[in-house]
Amino acid sequence: MLYRSAAKAYSKDLKNQPYDAIIVPGFPFNGEKWDMILQMRIHWAHYLYAKGYTKNIIFSGGAVATPYIESRVMAAYAHALGIPREHLFTEEKAQHSVENVYYSYRLAKDSGFSKIALATDPIQNSYMRKFIKKNGLPIALLPTVIDTLKVMNLYEPRVDFKPYMQAGFVKLSDTEGFFKRFRGTMGQHIVWYEEDLKKKKYRRKYKARTVPSENSRNLKQAE
Repeated sequence: MLYRSAAKAYSKDLKNQPYDAIIVPGFPFNGEKWDMILQMRIHWAHYLYAKGYTKNIIFSGGAVATPYIESRVMAAYAHALGIPREHLFTEEKAQHSVENVYYSYRLAKDSGFSKIALATDPIQNSYMRKFIKKNGLPIALLPTVIDTLKVMNLYEPRVDFKPYMQAGFVKLSDTEGFFKRFRGTMGQHIVWYEEDLKKKKYRRKYKARTVPSENSRNLKQAE
């Protein structure tokens, strides 16, 4: 059912390609070889770029579960598959899944990109789309289509990962308890930009962790 739903979402939003950038959430890397999730997300991102459906790719994720900075590892793989460095971006602040989406969205906006899509596996897409819809973020969906993936050559290119290790790494689970991590997964640690909160109830709800819009800052300075 998730695969069919993903294929339907893909077909719907593909009509608006090309996109300025796609967001690809990170996944822990073990330092030896990629697993199925990394394989799927990276090759799908490469497919979308090779087809001309996106001009740029934003990989998201810091060093969370292992010493390897997830976004940099993924970008290195993507470059090894043939994507030019100048079209690869990394967002390294996110520590939880929904943060991958929002902080990458902010990076995209700051980079001058206006047409943005999320490109991830069908399972993650199913709950990320709820986060996007709930918060009214203008992000389209280009999830992995499994039938297309099945006929692709999903080889693992050779990459030197040592440069992407974080010095002094501390595992997130060693600094945050289960409930704090769960709240992070639910987006309760996100620092929002006021301009992205279209609904008043969310502006009130997230007031304590909101960056004022440029207009608001200017008014306060004028006072």
